[in-house]
Amino acid sequence: MQNVSNLLAEKLDSSVTVGTPEFYHTSECLQRLRRQACLAAVANARHKAREVCQVVGQALGRPLLIKEEETKEWRGQNEDAPDPETHTLQQRIDNATFFVTSVVFVSFEIKAKEKGKKKT
Repeated sequence: MQNVSNLLAEKLDSSVTVGTPEFYHTSECLQRLRRQACLAAVANARHKAREVCQVVGQALGRPLLIKEEETKEWRGQNEDAPDPETHTLQQRIDNATFFVTSVVFVSFEIKAKEKGKKKT
């Protein structure tokens, strides 16, 4: 981190003070991340259900029920280090990184697979 500050101070005018970067996420960004996690979980459920239907010779129908059962979120891994000022730039980025998981319950209609109809 100090090397980056020194390089910038070297390249910029001496009247410029280079501080340590602050990494953060806006509430809108976090909401968007939560929505993306939920949508990805529903898409994964649909994909798995479609594969199961193929194995048993059925067709996947419309969703009957979609319920988000659990959402977990956490920040980076190095927050417990003794002195955050001594963190490298990568450690600061890791600490500011958010992770989100979403567990969903999805129930789909299962339909009989349609036989290919021949045109006459």
